[in-house]
Order: sequence, then C-alpha cells, then structure tokens
Amino acid sequence: MSLSLNLNKDQHFTDVLGLPCIENLVCSADETPEPIATTITGNIPSWIKGNFLRNGPGKFEIGRSSFNHWFDGMALMHQFHIEDGKVTYMSRFLNSDCYKENLEHNRIMVSEFGTIAMPDPCKNFFQRFLSRFELPKPSDNANVSFVQYKGDYYVSTETNFMHKIDPQTLETKEKVDWSKFVAVNGATAHPHVDPDGTTYNMGNSYTRKGAFYNIIMVPSKKVNPNDTLEGATVVCSIPSEDKSKPSYYHSFAMSENYVVFIEQPIKMDLLKIVTSKLRGKGINEGVYWDPKRNTVFHVINKHTGKLSLIKYYAKPLSTFHQINCYEENGFLIIDMCCSDDGQAINNYLIQNLKKSGNALDEVYNTVCRVFPRRFVLPLNMDSHTPCGQNLNTRLNNTATAIKTDKNKVFCTHEDLHGDDLHEFGGLEFPHINYSMCNSCPYRYFYGCGFRHLVGDSLIKMDLQGKQIKVWKHAGMYPSEPIFVSSPGAVEEDDGAILSVVITPNQDKSTFLLVLDAKTFEELGRAEVPINIPYGFHGTFQNRH
Repeated sequence: MSLSLNLNKDQHFTDVLGLPCIENLVCSADETPEPIATTITGNIPSWIKGNFLRNGPGKFEIGRSSFNHWFDGMALMHQFHIEDGKVTYMSRFLNSDCYKENLEHNRIMVSEFGTIAMPDPCKNFFQRFLSRFELPKPSDNANVSFVQYKGDYYVSTETNFMHKIDPQTLETKEKVDWSKFVAVNGATAHPHVDPDGTTYNMGNSYTRKGAFYNIIMVPSKKVNPNDTLEGATVVCSIPSEDKSKPSYYHSFAMSENYVVFIEQPIKMDLLKIVTSKLRGKGINEGVYWDPKRNTVFHVINKHTGKLSLIKYYAKPLSTFHQINCYEENGFLIIDMCCSDDGQAINNYLIQNLKKSGNALDEVYNTVCRVFPRRFVLPLNMDSHTPCGQNLNTRLNNTATAIKTDKNKVFCTHEDLHGDDLHEFGGLEFPHINYSMCNSCPYRYFYGCGFRHLVGDSLIKMDLQGKQIKVWKHAGMYPSEPIFVSSPGAVEEDDGAILSVVITPNQDKSTFLLVLDAKTFEELGRAEVPINIPYGFHGTFQNRH
C-alpha cells in the first residue's frame, strides 16, 4: 500500500462533517525581526521569565513556484519574550543555504520532502537532462524544532544539517553537519537529555551492508568555547531488517538506563528516494505504509551500547511522538502517541490543508486518529521464562507481554485514555514536566486534541483515573503545549502551560495563551497584531 498523493478513499476512520476551512494556517508570513509589544488580557504570571521559542514553516511560495507539502515550507522562528508580566514578539526566517539560494533565484532550488526542485530553465536541454541524474542534496531547512546541545540552541529538521541560533535575537549563527562528527546521514529533531546534560539522538547510516539505525551520544560540556557536536559518538548500530527499506522514525524513547527504538512499518524505499529527481517525484513518494509487518521495539543499554537479544513485537502501528519511558520493578514502561495506520504523513499536502467543505471532511476522515498508549516490556527474561503466558504482572494494567519464542515477546497496549478523548479527535504533540518526570513514574501529560487536521484543543491527562481537562474554543487552533515549572515547585503540575493560538478566520488575532497547569484555567493571553502560520515544535528558555 503506497503513500500516494491520492487519499485512501476506501478507508474512513471517522465521519466528521462540517469542518471549518483552515487555509490561512498555511499562508506565507512576513518576518518581524524587531520585537513588538503585545496586548495583555488577564494576567501573565510574573515568575515566568524567559523566551518561548517556536519553529515551523512560514513561507510556502518562492516566486511563482510553490511547495507541495506542509513539511516543506521555509523555516520561520518565533520568540515570545516574557518578563514582568509583559510579552514581546519577534520572528525571523532561518538564514539557511536553501533559503538564500531560493530567494536569489526566485524559485525553489532545493528539493524538500514533498517538493522536487525542477531543472534550471536557463540551462540547455542536455544540461537539464543531466541534472536529473544528480542525487537530491539534503536540505538545511531546519523547520521542525528548537533543540539544545552543550547549552547552545539549534534549530533542527531530520537531515544531517542543523543551525546554531542566538535565542535572544533569532540570528542564524552557524550551520552544523552531523556527518562531520559521526557516520550518520541525518538525525531526529527530538533528542533526549539526561539530568547531567548528556544528550542522546538517533540517525541513519547507509552502507554497502545496508541501512543502519544509530544511537548517538553527545557529551554535556564543551572542551573549547566554539564546540558544537565534538565528542559525539555512536553508542549502538542496529541493522535494518530490510536492508534497502529502513523504517521511518521521527523520535525514540529513553529511560534512565535504556534507549528504545521503535521500528515501525512506515518504510522508506531508498531506491525510490535516490531516484526521485530522475523521476521528477517528491521524496515523500518513497515513503509507504506496510501493514503486513509488525512493529519491533529494540532495547539498547545506553551505558554499555549493548542491544538486547530480546525483540519485543506489537501489531502494526505508527508513532511520531513518545510521551515518557521509565523502568519499574523489572519492567520498561513506554507511553506514546500511536495510530493504527501509517498513511497520515502524506495527507498533509498543502492542497489538502487548503480544502473546504466536503473535500476537507474527506481528508480528515481518511486520516487515522492518534491516541496515547502504554506498552510494558519485561526486562528480566531467560530460557526458563515460560511461553504463552502474560509476563506483565503489574497491578491495574491491561497491557500484555507474552513470550512466543526464544527471545521473542509479543506485546499489546493499554489505552491511556477514556472514551471521552474520542470526541476531541485523539491526542498528539504530547508534553510532560520533563525536568522532573522524564524517565520517571509520572501522573500528568499535556497535548493537542485533533478534531481537525491541526490541533484545535489543549488537553491535560491525569493518569490516575484517566481524567481529562480541556481548553477548546471554536475557531482557535493551539500549538503544542509547553510546560513551565513554577520556581521551587514540588508538585508535578505546579506551573504554567504555554501555547500559541492561531485564528485563521480572524485577521491578526494570534495570541500566546498561558494556562494554569494545575487547574487548566486561562491565566492570561498576549495578543500579537500579525498573522502567524501554524508551527510544529517549541521550547522554553528559562532566564531565571
């Protein structure tokens, strides 16, 4: 089953009707390089002091050429500076090589995930013909997230390029190439950080022996002031089951002692990807869902680099974001946002996001909903462990783990929600109190409800009883919620939630929303008198 440009017309996962058009969420914006004031309603707590940094696509046309996929737009970085109950806003386009090249030629020069750069019309026929045989060069359009390595801020995508950013001015400082430090062809935009600042990530490498998934470790401290990724090492390399068709992954899970790589049946056909330019097709056409394959959990000891001989399997699922992962009494608990179908990635074409009426409803209803789920992996198994019985002995937990063969365990999940989450369209963009709870037992997580193609509500989940609190208003589309802990907080949900709310059908009424994380009531908002496109991920730089 291919992730083609056509929607999967046969399979409807929901029957929602009358969705409002959101085409203005994917309209190009101008940058605002100088800070501007915002209008405060309510109260922004004075203890919040720092920069709320957001990243996402902000330019969808270059000259007369347009990008095809939401993931392709040129990176636009946003900063909400919060201090003394006041907020200023600024934004800048990432000054990437592809951004500069595109603007210089006034057309798309560098291929992105769903957009192929066409040959230069100024070249003669023979030159244009030869240019189709060039490999697509990786883009440095880092439009997914803000990440930290060794105390510095970078913007990241999933290629081998990141850019160091000054979080105070949003200036683009330095382009950094992962492949100059470790033998990988890219890295995720979702690294994990140990309490000591050691950072872990994952990236693929392609060799004559096939494709490999690599766990990367970046040390916490610089040796020299100008260091970037110096000292990065590959902790473990995992061979892809299918040498020429590795799985796509957007993130991974990490506990105190383990990294967990989830090999899902969203596959990348490397031959199709490297010949995409020759065939005049986007890279996305080489990515497809293969529901005949199970999902595999690979467990790696991050201190020794040893890959567990035990392979944990689950039915076919797709996952973009993990919620949390921790060890408890000989079990590895993995909580993540999952879908039973992996074709959604290609429904996010710009043309689909701009649809209205029945056509828009059809797009939404053919995208499988995403829900939070828990998997429980037993760590202590040996040759005497019996087959055929549930090894998950934890109380009040419906997840199962059954040994099916030597070093093989088949797992089923527990739903981390009640029926009420269905009316909000499931949950994505999960966030926790990371500094307090990552790799530890926890009680709360936050996310966006998706009763549209983008988030249209904010949700707080209490795992004690699976109770939800919801912030939702018609015509308002909130971004990924970011938790900011209050000074000296003892309780897990003592703090605030930050989210940027976009209003596509009201002109220039975007606002930064601040919720009390405990009650989920609105504390205040800072209205920005400009239009901002809907973005992906962000972070809070605490300036206390």
